[in-house]
Amino acid sequence: MTDTTPRGSSITLLGTGLIGMFYAQAVNGCRGRDRIRSVFSRSAERAQTFAGEWGIAHHTDDLETAIRHPETDMAIIGLPNQLHEECVRLAAEAGKGVLCTKPLGRTAAEAKRMLAMVEKAGVFHGYLEDLVYTPKTLKSIRSVQEGALGDILWVRSRETHPGPHSAWFWDIEQAGGGALIDMGCHTIEIVRNFVGKNNRPVEAMCWADTLVHPIDAEDHGVALIRFESGAVGQIEVSWAFRGGMDLRDEVAGTEGTIWLNHWLRTGFEMFTSGETGSYVAEKVESPSGWLFPVGDESKALGYTDMFQDMFEAAEKGREPMETFYDGYVVNAVLDACYKSAKSKQWEKIVLDDWRAEEPHPRVAPTVREVDGHVVIKEEVLPDGTTRRILKNKQTGHVTQVTLD
Repeated sequence: MTDTTPRGSSITLLGTGLIGMFYAQAVNGCRGRDRIRSVFSRSAERAQTFAGEWGIAHHTDDLETAIRHPETDMAIIGLPNQLHEECVRLAAEAGKGVLCTKPLGRTAAEAKRMLAMVEKAGVFHGYLEDLVYTPKTLKSIRSVQEGALGDILWVRSRETHPGPHSAWFWDIEQAGGGALIDMGCHTIEIVRNFVGKNNRPVEAMCWADTLVHPIDAEDHGVALIRFESGAVGQIEVSWAFRGGMDLRDEVAGTEGTIWLNHWLRTGFEMFTSGETGSYVAEKVESPSGWLFPVGDESKALGYTDMFQDMFEAAEKGREPMETFYDGYVVNAVLDACYKSAKSKQWEKIVLDDWRAEEPHPRVAPTVREVDGHVVIKEEVLPDGTTRRILKNKQTGHVTQVTLD
Protein backbone atom coordinates (compact mmCIF):
# COMPACT_ATOMS: atom_id res chain seq x y z
CA MET A 1 0.00 0.00 0.00
CA THR A 2 1.38 3.39 -1.04
CA ASP A 3 1.91 5.91 1.74
CA THR A 4 0.15 9.11 0.63
CA THR A 5 0.92 11.10 3.77
CA PRO A 6 2.57 14.42 2.82
CA ARG A 7 6.19 14.36 3.95
CA GLY A 8 6.35 18.04 4.84
CA SER A 9 8.97 20.63 4.02
CA SER A 10 12.69 20.21 4.67
CA ILE A 11 14.04 23.62 5.52
CA THR A 12 17.23 25.61 5.53
CA LEU A 13 16.84 28.45 8.02
CA LEU A 14 18.95 31.50 7.21
CA GLY A 15 19.40 33.64 10.31
CA THR A 16 19.63 32.99 14.04
CA GLY A 17 18.51 36.31 15.51
CA LEU A 18 15.17 37.14 17.12
CA ILE A 19 13.23 36.47 13.92
CA GLY A 20 15.09 33.17 13.45
CA MET A 21 14.04 32.16 16.95
CA PHE A 22 10.39 32.99 16.23
CA TYR A 23 10.56 31.14 12.90
CA ALA A 24 12.07 28.02 14.48
CA GLN A 25 9.47 28.10 17.23
CA ALA A 26 6.61 28.44 14.76
CA VAL A 27 7.88 25.81 12.30
CA ASN A 28 8.39 23.27 15.07
CA GLY A 29 4.94 23.89 16.48
CA CYS A 30 3.07 24.18 13.21
CA ARG A 31 2.13 20.90 11.51
CA GLY A 32 4.48 18.35 13.05
CA ARG A 33 6.01 17.18 9.78
CA ASP A 34 8.08 20.18 8.65
CA ARG A 35 11.71 20.13 9.75
CA ILE A 36 14.59 22.59 9.85
CA ARG A 37 17.54 20.44 8.73
CA SER A 38 20.17 23.15 8.22
CA VAL A 39 20.77 26.53 9.79
CA PHE A 40 23.00 29.38 8.67
CA SER A 41 24.42 32.18 10.78
CA ARG A 42 27.11 34.71 9.92
CA SER A 43 28.74 33.56 13.17
CA ALA A 44 29.93 29.94 13.18
CA GLU A 45 29.65 29.86 16.96
CA ARG A 46 26.10 31.18 16.91
CA ALA A 47 25.12 28.68 14.19
CA GLN A 48 26.37 25.82 16.35
CA THR A 49 24.61 27.11 19.46
CA PHE A 50 21.31 27.68 17.65
CA ALA A 51 21.45 24.23 16.06
CA GLY A 52 21.94 22.69 19.49
CA GLU A 53 19.05 24.68 20.98
CA TRP A 54 16.61 23.59 18.28
CA GLY A 55 17.88 20.11 17.45
CA ILE A 56 19.05 20.98 13.93
CA ALA A 57 21.42 18.43 12.42
CA HIS A 58 23.47 20.72 10.17
CA HIS A 59 24.85 24.19 10.81
CA THR A 60 27.21 26.46 8.87
CA ASP A 61 28.42 30.02 8.41
CA ASP A 62 28.62 29.56 4.62
CA LEU A 63 25.48 30.86 2.92
CA GLU A 64 25.71 28.88 -0.30
CA THR A 65 26.45 25.63 1.55
CA ALA A 66 23.37 26.15 3.69
CA ILE A 67 21.05 26.87 0.77
CA ARG A 68 22.38 23.99 -1.36
CA HIS A 69 22.11 21.46 1.47
CA PRO A 70 21.07 18.21 -0.29
CA GLU A 71 18.38 17.33 2.27
CA THR A 72 16.42 20.59 2.09
CA ASP A 73 13.87 21.81 -0.44
CA MET A 74 13.04 25.25 0.96
CA ALA A 75 14.98 28.22 2.33
CA ILE A 76 13.56 30.60 4.92
CA ILE A 77 15.27 34.00 4.93
CA GLY A 78 15.48 35.70 8.31
CA LEU A 79 18.52 37.89 7.60
CA PRO A 80 19.14 41.65 7.34
CA ASN A 81 17.55 43.41 4.38
CA GLN A 82 20.72 43.88 2.34
CA LEU A 83 21.19 40.08 2.15
CA HIS A 84 17.72 39.17 0.84
CA GLU A 85 18.47 39.49 -2.86
CA GLU A 86 21.58 37.31 -2.71
CA CYS A 87 19.72 34.63 -0.73
CA VAL A 88 16.85 34.62 -3.22
CA ARG A 89 19.28 34.34 -6.13
CA LEU A 90 21.05 31.36 -4.59
CA ALA A 91 17.78 29.62 -3.71
CA ALA A 92 16.33 30.15 -7.20
CA GLU A 93 19.51 28.86 -8.82
CA ALA A 94 19.38 25.78 -6.57
CA GLY A 95 15.73 25.16 -7.48
CA LYS A 96 14.65 25.58 -3.86
CA GLY A 97 11.43 27.14 -2.65
CA VAL A 98 12.08 30.37 -0.80
CA LEU A 99 10.23 32.25 1.94
CA CYS A 100 11.49 35.75 2.71
CA THR A 101 10.91 37.89 5.77
CA LYS A 102 9.64 41.43 5.44
CA PRO A 103 10.41 43.77 3.76
CA LEU A 104 11.13 41.82 0.59
CA GLY A 105 13.61 44.44 -0.61
CA ARG A 106 15.03 47.81 0.35
CA THR A 107 13.44 49.32 -2.76
CA ALA A 108 10.82 48.31 -5.33
CA ALA A 109 13.58 47.75 -7.90
CA GLU A 110 15.30 45.28 -5.58
CA ALA A 111 12.02 43.51 -4.83
CA LYS A 112 11.13 43.33 -8.51
CA ARG A 113 14.44 41.62 -9.29
CA MET A 114 13.74 39.02 -6.60
CA LEU A 115 10.25 38.44 -7.96
CA ALA A 116 11.70 37.91 -11.44
CA MET A 117 14.24 35.41 -10.10
CA VAL A 118 11.72 33.09 -8.47
CA GLU A 119 9.22 33.32 -11.32
CA LYS A 120 11.89 32.59 -13.94
CA ALA A 121 13.13 29.61 -11.91
CA GLY A 122 9.56 28.42 -11.30
CA VAL A 123 10.16 27.88 -7.58
CA PHE A 124 7.64 28.28 -4.79
CA HIS A 125 7.88 31.65 -3.04
CA GLY A 126 6.17 33.30 -0.09
CA TYR A 127 6.39 36.68 1.59
CA LEU A 128 6.61 36.29 5.37
CA GLU A 129 4.37 39.17 6.44
CA ASP A 130 3.33 37.72 9.77
CA LEU A 131 1.03 40.50 10.98
CA VAL A 132 -1.62 39.77 8.35
CA TYR A 133 -1.73 36.22 9.73
CA THR A 134 -2.61 37.00 13.35
CA PRO A 135 -5.78 35.10 14.33
CA LYS A 136 -7.67 38.36 14.90
CA THR A 137 -6.56 39.76 11.55
CA LEU A 138 -7.42 36.62 9.58
CA LYS A 139 -10.93 36.57 11.03
CA SER A 140 -11.33 40.31 10.40
CA ILE A 141 -10.20 39.98 6.77
CA ARG A 142 -12.73 37.18 6.23
CA SER A 143 -15.49 39.39 7.69
CA VAL A 144 -14.55 42.20 5.32
CA GLN A 145 -14.38 39.86 2.32
CA GLU A 146 -17.83 38.51 3.20
CA GLY A 147 -19.22 42.04 3.11
CA ALA A 148 -19.82 42.60 6.83
CA LEU A 149 -18.45 46.17 6.64
CA GLY A 150 -19.77 47.07 3.19
CA ASP A 151 -17.41 49.17 1.09
CA ILE A 152 -14.14 49.88 2.88
CA LEU A 153 -13.54 53.61 3.26
CA TRP A 154 -10.59 54.00 5.62
CA VAL A 155 -8.02 51.73 7.29
CA ARG A 156 -5.60 52.79 9.99
CA SER A 157 -2.70 50.56 11.00
CA ARG A 158 -0.24 51.46 13.75
CA GLU A 159 2.97 49.80 14.92
CA THR A 160 5.15 51.58 17.46
CA HIS A 161 7.71 50.42 20.01
CA PRO A 162 11.00 51.53 21.65
CA GLY A 163 13.11 50.35 18.71
CA PRO A 164 14.60 47.18 17.14
CA HIS A 165 16.82 44.67 18.94
CA SER A 166 19.66 44.34 16.42
CA ALA A 167 22.27 46.88 15.28
CA TRP A 168 21.71 46.47 11.54
CA PHE A 169 18.18 47.90 11.72
CA TRP A 170 19.69 51.24 12.74
CA ASP A 171 22.06 51.34 9.73
CA ILE A 172 20.35 53.05 6.81
CA GLU A 173 22.50 51.29 4.20
CA GLN A 174 21.86 47.78 5.48
CA ALA A 175 18.18 48.31 6.21
CA GLY A 176 17.27 50.68 3.39
CA GLY A 177 15.61 53.12 5.79
CA GLY A 178 14.38 53.35 9.34
CA ALA A 179 11.04 52.88 11.04
CA LEU A 180 9.11 53.23 7.79
CA ILE A 181 10.74 50.31 6.02
CA ASP A 182 10.96 48.26 9.22
CA MET A 183 7.32 48.61 10.30
CA GLY A 184 5.64 50.50 7.48
CA CYS A 185 5.88 47.31 5.44
CA HIS A 186 3.65 45.60 8.05
CA THR A 187 1.10 48.38 8.17
CA ILE A 188 0.89 48.83 4.38
CA GLU A 189 0.17 45.16 3.79
CA ILE A 190 -2.43 45.12 6.57
CA VAL A 191 -4.15 48.04 4.84
CA ARG A 192 -3.98 46.29 1.45
CA ASN A 193 -5.60 43.15 2.82
CA PHE A 194 -8.54 45.16 4.13
CA VAL A 195 -9.11 47.46 1.12
CA GLY A 196 -8.56 44.57 -1.31
CA LYS A 197 -5.35 43.53 -3.02
CA ASN A 198 -6.87 44.23 -6.43
CA ASN A 199 -7.42 47.84 -5.29
CA ARG A 200 -4.51 49.72 -6.81
CA PRO A 201 -2.57 52.07 -4.49
CA VAL A 202 -2.39 55.32 -6.44
CA GLU A 203 -0.47 57.93 -4.44
CA ALA A 204 1.04 58.58 -1.03
CA MET A 205 1.63 61.53 1.28
CA CYS A 206 4.17 60.99 4.05
CA TRP A 207 5.84 62.75 6.95
CA ALA A 208 8.98 61.14 8.32
CA ASP A 209 11.60 62.54 10.67
CA THR A 210 14.38 61.63 13.09
CA LEU A 211 13.28 62.97 16.45
CA VAL A 212 14.96 60.92 19.17
CA HIS A 213 17.83 58.71 18.05
CA PRO A 214 21.26 59.81 16.71
CA ILE A 215 20.84 57.96 13.40
CA ASP A 216 20.66 58.84 9.71
CA ALA A 217 17.34 57.05 9.14
CA GLU A 218 13.90 58.17 10.33
CA ASP A 219 12.59 56.99 13.69
CA HIS A 220 9.02 58.24 13.07
CA GLY A 221 6.64 58.21 10.13
CA VAL A 222 3.00 58.82 9.25
CA ALA A 223 1.58 58.29 5.77
CA LEU A 224 -1.69 58.43 3.86
CA ILE A 225 -2.16 56.05 0.93
CA ARG A 226 -4.95 56.68 -1.56
CA PHE A 227 -6.42 53.71 -3.43
CA GLU A 228 -8.22 53.40 -6.75
CA SER A 229 -11.56 52.86 -4.98
CA GLY A 230 -11.22 56.17 -3.14
CA ALA A 231 -10.38 54.40 0.14
CA VAL A 232 -7.54 55.78 2.24
CA GLY A 233 -4.98 53.90 4.31
CA GLN A 234 -3.31 55.63 7.25
CA ILE A 235 -0.11 54.18 8.66
CA GLU A 236 1.77 55.22 11.79
CA VAL A 237 5.19 53.97 12.90
CA SER A 238 7.65 54.93 15.63
CA TRP A 239 10.87 53.63 17.14
CA ALA A 240 10.48 55.83 20.20
CA PHE A 241 7.11 54.82 21.65
CA ARG A 242 7.36 54.24 25.40
CA GLY A 243 5.40 51.46 27.04
CA GLY A 244 6.13 48.40 24.93
CA MET A 245 4.80 47.53 21.48
CA ASP A 246 1.58 49.06 20.24
CA LEU A 247 -0.08 47.11 17.43
CA ARG A 248 -3.51 48.42 16.47
CA ASP A 249 -5.72 48.37 13.38
CA GLU A 250 -9.00 50.11 12.60
CA VAL A 251 -11.22 49.41 9.59
CA ALA A 252 -14.17 51.61 8.66
CA GLY A 253 -16.75 50.70 6.03
CA THR A 254 -20.15 51.84 4.87
CA GLU A 255 -21.82 49.12 6.95
CA GLY A 256 -19.53 48.64 9.93
CA THR A 257 -16.29 49.09 11.82
CA ILE A 258 -13.53 46.84 13.20
CA TRP A 259 -11.11 47.79 15.99
CA LEU A 260 -8.14 45.51 16.70
CA ASN A 261 -5.66 45.77 19.56
CA HIS A 262 -3.04 43.03 19.23
CA TRP A 263 -0.48 43.65 21.93
CA LEU A 264 -0.92 46.25 24.68
CA ARG A 265 -4.38 45.00 25.63
CA THR A 266 -4.24 41.24 25.29
CA GLY A 267 -6.91 40.24 27.80
CA PHE A 268 -4.13 39.15 30.18
CA GLU A 269 -3.29 41.77 32.82
CA MET A 270 -0.85 41.23 35.67
CA PHE A 271 0.74 43.35 38.38
CA THR A 272 4.19 42.45 39.70
CA SER A 273 6.88 44.09 41.82
CA GLY A 274 9.40 42.96 39.22
CA GLU A 275 11.59 41.13 41.72
CA THR A 276 12.00 38.12 39.45
CA GLY A 277 12.85 40.20 36.38
CA SER A 278 11.39 37.50 34.11
CA TYR A 279 10.52 37.90 30.42
CA VAL A 280 7.01 39.20 29.73
CA ALA A 281 6.57 39.75 25.97
CA GLU A 282 8.47 41.22 23.02
CA LYS A 283 9.43 44.92 23.42
CA VAL A 284 8.10 45.19 27.00
CA GLU A 285 10.24 47.88 28.64
CA SER A 286 9.89 46.99 32.31
CA PRO A 287 9.33 43.74 34.25
CA SER A 288 7.38 45.55 36.99
CA GLY A 289 4.04 47.29 37.47
CA TRP A 290 0.93 46.49 35.47
CA LEU A 291 1.91 44.22 32.58
CA PHE A 292 0.07 42.72 29.62
CA PRO A 293 1.68 39.33 28.90
CA VAL A 294 1.01 37.29 25.80
CA GLY A 295 0.15 33.61 26.05
CA ASP A 296 1.62 32.31 22.79
CA GLU A 297 3.69 34.95 21.02
CA SER A 298 4.27 32.91 17.85
CA LYS A 299 0.53 32.43 17.44
CA ALA A 300 -0.43 35.96 18.49
CA LEU A 301 2.05 37.53 16.05
CA GLY A 302 0.86 35.37 13.16
CA TYR A 303 3.93 33.16 12.69
CA THR A 304 2.12 29.85 13.24
CA ASP A 305 -0.72 30.50 10.80
CA MET A 306 1.70 32.07 8.33
CA PHE A 307 3.89 28.98 8.08
CA GLN A 308 0.88 26.68 7.95
CA ASP A 309 -0.38 28.61 4.92
CA MET A 310 3.07 28.59 3.31
CA PHE A 311 3.72 24.87 3.74
CA GLU A 312 0.21 23.81 2.73
CA ALA A 313 0.38 26.05 -0.34
CA ALA A 314 3.70 24.47 -1.33
CA GLU A 315 2.25 20.97 -0.94
CA LYS A 316 -0.95 21.73 -2.86
CA GLY A 317 0.67 23.72 -5.65
CA ARG A 318 -1.24 26.92 -4.95
CA GLU A 319 -0.12 30.43 -4.11
CA PRO A 320 0.04 31.38 -0.45
CA MET A 321 -1.87 34.36 0.86
CA GLU A 322 1.33 36.45 0.66
CA THR A 323 3.72 36.14 -2.29
CA PHE A 324 6.81 37.96 -3.52
CA TYR A 325 4.47 40.02 -5.70
CA ASP A 326 2.83 41.39 -2.56
CA GLY A 327 6.27 42.25 -1.22
CA TYR A 328 7.02 44.12 -4.44
CA VAL A 329 3.81 46.17 -4.18
CA VAL A 330 4.62 47.04 -0.55
CA ASN A 331 8.11 48.22 -1.57
CA ALA A 332 6.60 50.38 -4.33
CA VAL A 333 4.33 52.07 -1.79
CA LEU A 334 7.29 52.59 0.56
CA ASP A 335 9.29 54.17 -2.28
CA ALA A 336 6.51 56.71 -2.78
CA CYS A 337 6.34 57.38 0.96
CA TYR A 338 10.06 58.12 1.15
CA LYS A 339 9.82 60.36 -1.92
CA SER A 340 6.88 62.23 -0.39
CA ALA A 341 8.69 62.68 2.93
CA LYS A 342 11.33 64.64 1.01
CA SER A 343 9.10 66.54 -1.42
CA LYS A 344 6.37 67.35 1.17
CA GLN A 345 3.67 66.56 -1.40
CA TRP A 346 1.58 63.68 -2.75
CA GLU A 347 3.70 61.30 -4.82
CA LYS A 348 2.55 58.76 -7.38
CA ILE A 349 3.01 55.09 -6.49
CA VAL A 350 4.93 53.60 -9.42
CA LEU A 351 3.94 50.01 -10.16
CA ASP A 352 5.52 48.83 -13.39
CA ASP A 353 3.90 45.44 -12.89
CA TRP A 354 0.25 45.73 -11.76
CA ARG A 355 -1.60 42.43 -12.02
CA ALA A 356 -5.23 43.15 -11.16
CA GLU A 357 -7.35 42.04 -14.12
CA GLU A 358 -9.88 44.88 -13.87
CA PRO A 359 -9.99 48.33 -12.23
CA HIS A 360 -11.39 48.31 -8.71
CA PRO A 361 -14.83 49.98 -8.59
CA ARG A 362 -14.95 53.34 -6.85
CA VAL A 363 -16.98 53.60 -3.66
CA ALA A 364 -20.39 54.94 -4.69
CA PRO A 365 -22.62 57.13 -2.47
CA THR A 366 -25.85 55.54 -1.27
CA VAL A 367 -28.75 57.49 -2.78
CA ARG A 368 -32.23 57.53 -1.22
CA GLU A 369 -34.85 59.97 -2.47
CA VAL A 370 -37.86 61.49 -0.71
CA ASP A 371 -40.20 63.97 -2.45
CA GLY A 372 -37.63 65.32 -4.88
CA HIS A 373 -34.88 65.42 -2.28
CA VAL A 374 -31.88 63.21 -1.62
CA VAL A 375 -31.56 62.00 1.96
CA ILE A 376 -28.10 62.86 3.32
CA LYS A 377 -28.65 61.61 6.86
CA GLU A 378 -31.42 60.55 9.22
CA GLU A 379 -31.10 60.23 12.99
CA VAL A 380 -33.14 60.01 16.18
CA LEU A 381 -32.55 62.97 18.52
CA PRO A 382 -32.52 62.90 22.35
CA ASP A 383 -36.15 64.09 22.49
CA GLY A 384 -37.31 61.09 20.46
CA THR A 385 -37.98 62.97 17.22
CA THR A 386 -36.30 62.07 13.95
CA ARG A 387 -34.29 64.64 12.03
CA ARG A 388 -33.76 64.19 8.31
CA ILE A 389 -31.09 66.15 6.39
CA LEU A 390 -32.12 66.66 2.75
CA LYS A 391 -30.61 68.03 -0.46
CA ASN A 392 -32.87 69.41 -3.15
CA LYS A 393 -32.18 67.53 -6.38
CA GLN A 394 -32.76 70.60 -8.53
CA THR A 395 -31.11 73.38 -6.57
CA GLY A 396 -28.64 71.48 -4.37
CA HIS A 397 -29.93 73.41 -1.34
CA VAL A 398 -29.52 71.51 1.96
CA THR A 399 -32.38 71.63 4.50
CA GLN A 400 -33.59 69.71 7.50
CA VAL A 401 -36.98 68.49 8.64
CA THR A 402 -38.14 67.03 11.95
CA LEU A 403 -40.44 64.01 11.95
CA ASP A 404 -42.65 63.15 14.91
